Amino acid sequence: MLQRQPWPQTIEEAIAIQEQLRSSVITENQRSPVRYVAGVDVGYDSADSVSLAAVTVLSFPDLQLQQQAAVRSPTAFPYVPGFLSFREVPAVLDALENISLRPDLILCDGQGLAHPRRFGLACHLGVLTGIATIGVAKTRFIGEHSEVGFDRGSWQPLLHEGSTVGAALRTQTGVKPIYVSIGHKIDLISAIEYVLRCAPRYRLPETTRSADHLTSPITGNPGRHQKNEK
Repeated sequence: MLQRQPWPQTIEEAIAIQEQLRSSVITENQRSPVRYVAGVDVGYDSADSVSLAAVTVLSFPDLQLQQQAAVRSPTAFPYVPGFLSFREVPAVLDALENISLRPDLILCDGQGLAHPRRFGLACHLGVLTGIATIGVAKTRFIGEHSEVGFDRGSWQPLLHEGSTVGAALRTQTGVKPIYVSIGHKIDLISAIEYVLRCAPRYRLPETTRSADHLTSPITGNPGRHQKNEK
């Protein structure tokens, strides 16, 4: 069941929602057996006034596309670092309502606990949907980490204010790391393992790659999103 909530109009209202909901984040494994894994992504038109949210559902572990949906809607919130979920989650919820196959795990193109208030996009989406989620970001938003080993599967804890908020993970040997963090109903070690299994050939998981492909028509260029939080 997807939860809907009043959407904030100001940063102050958004902070209050993050503070209220972050206690609902579950940081241990409480997911169903993973048979279907989904990727979600959002692209924007040149004026940022229209959002195109995409969801793709793949079978697991063979990563074959089963269902996909893309939905256009008015952009819900301006881009402000640290508040990406208020901009993207409304559109993602619309896209999820257009698929009939409920995923057991969602890999989000954004942060989870690796967020100043420990409530990034993956946490927000997980709490509202009740589905296990992982944040899989292309770039570091907060925190520091030691040098990651050269080989696929090497990782280092991502530390912020004395806490482990995620991991810098090398998904392919010699390729730039990505940043993995807990979203909801999963622990960090399991999140790392699932991301690796979903990224057998490329830096980014197949879930992210397939969802990004669906958003490219609105941007004209896959991956061209004005979102430094990712």
